Amino acid sequence: MSDAPPRVTSDVPADHASDDLARHVTAHIGPDDLPRLRALLARFAGVRVLVVGDVVLDEYLVGRASRLSREAPIPVLDLIERFSRLGAAANPAANVASLGGRPTLAGAIGSDAPAQAVLRELLAAGIDAANLVTSPTRATATKTRLLAVHASAHGQQVARIDHVPNGPLDEPTESALIARIDAATPNVDAVLVSDYKAGVVSPRVIATVVAAARNDRKPIFVDTQGDPQRFRDFTLVKLNQPDAEAVLGRPLLSDGDFAEAAGALLADLRARSVVVTRGADGMSVVTADHGHVHVPPIAPTEVWDVTGAGDTVIAVLTLALTAGGAVLDAAHLANAAAGLVVRRIGVATVTPAEIETALSPPSPRTAT
Repeated sequence: MSDAPPRVTSDVPADHASDDLARHVTAHIGPDDLPRLRALLARFAGVRVLVVGDVVLDEYLVGRASRLSREAPIPVLDLIERFSRLGAAANPAANVASLGGRPTLAGAIGSDAPAQAVLRELLAAGIDAANLVTSPTRATATKTRLLAVHASAHGQQVARIDHVPNGPLDEPTESALIARIDAATPNVDAVLVSDYKAGVVSPRVIATVVAAARNDRKPIFVDTQGDPQRFRDFTLVKLNQPDAEAVLGRPLLSDGDFAEAAGALLADLRARSVVVTRGADGMSVVTADHGHVHVPPIAPTEVWDVTGAGDTVIAVLTLALTAGGAVLDAAHLANAAAGLVVRRIGVATVTPAEIETALSPPSPRTAT
């Protein structure tokens, strides 16, 4: 079995230094890489991850569109199903569990009915909820999605109702959460921060994560929405293209743009790796050792729902790197996982077996 990363193709002259962050190359998976990627997937089992962040209950109301309302130009939906799933930071925790890891979740919930639903979902998913803090004054964040179905078509979102606190945690709740993070970090292999801008990932919480991880020599990963500059000294920082464009103040249109932008973020954030997800174009990965690498999707896929795809990506990146994988191997596995979840309605999880199948898409059929 080869220990080399997947093949990298480049138009950059060979005499360029390996730490030249301006270069940009493209990495593809070859047949010789598959045994190593499968072996890395197997090492996900038992990896202990502390997930810190905003906890949301995602509720789904599914109805069949039967007619137009007489009251307004909108469809009338006959309710056929309602269900709940774990959202925000609870979703990467659910993905860690489905991939064989051992997640524990640190965040804040209220003392209300949605909190009880969150706890039931966490128990069913195999997620340790011992580090959740209950706030007597804060409502549990919920996002309610209305989905319309017609005939055999999959559901389409027609509306979303958010009830998400946007203020900071009160001091007693934040202090209790910080104490849980401090106590939990020595007992895990990695810490994953999932910031959905709902007030949990505060400057104090970030500082606690960084200090605790440094003291215990644990890698720390973050999936940030909004300003990534809050997250310095992390092992890996992941953000999406629109957020990268917003913080840099310019569009990213070419591989050269991504190479320059991600390289600047890498230096500014003092991170070991920066990953910028690029939607249907895969992701850009920048490290000081390898410069910029564009990791394209393994195979084009029909997108049904992008909800939670970033949560799956950060879960796979965290498990792969903590399990000793190379960053490009981690990116290829994350790409394969993202291609699976965007074909599913709502927040979703994947399994190692599904990723392994996705790594080797079937060859085109030959006409006979």
